[in-house]
Amino acid sequence: MKNYEIERKYLVRVLPERLDSYPFHDIEQGYLCTEPVVRIRRQDDEYYLTYKSKGLMVREEYNLPLTKEAYFHLRGKIDGLLISKRRYLIPFGTFTIELDRFSSPKEGLLLAEVEFASKEEALSFHAPDWFGEDVTNSPQYHNSSLSKL
Repeated sequence: MKNYEIERKYLVRVLPERLDSYPFHDIEQGYLCTEPVVRIRRQDDEYYLTYKSKGLMVREEYNLPLTKEAYFHLRGKIDGLLISKRRYLIPFGTFTIELDRFSSPKEGLLLAEVEFASKEEALSFHAPDWFGEDVTNSPQYHNSSLSKL
């Protein structure tokens, strides 16, 4: 069975009100390879190895659990910069906006992602007013590209 990630990504113009009232995760991630994407991630106290295929809005994605020890072993082998960010989970109708506030390598960068069940749903999505430019089709905003700044 194939797993697909269907998402749109936006720059954020203005932070939503009461941002700190939303749940969040502290995330650290690095890339062992960027073509294809092979990523390690620490999200709070959970650890993952992820494979992502090529693509912009629609990509294959597989997540495998890692132990803490395996994560830190692999972290020393990443190619590029370690990414650190706080991800806020903001409800928006039937969707959840994942707002990433980066602390490194591009401190202050604000990106919002919304995941969808289908390509049609993604294409018909109307973003909230506080979203800025749609950068879904801009590969430079993929985290794997940001790790090479």
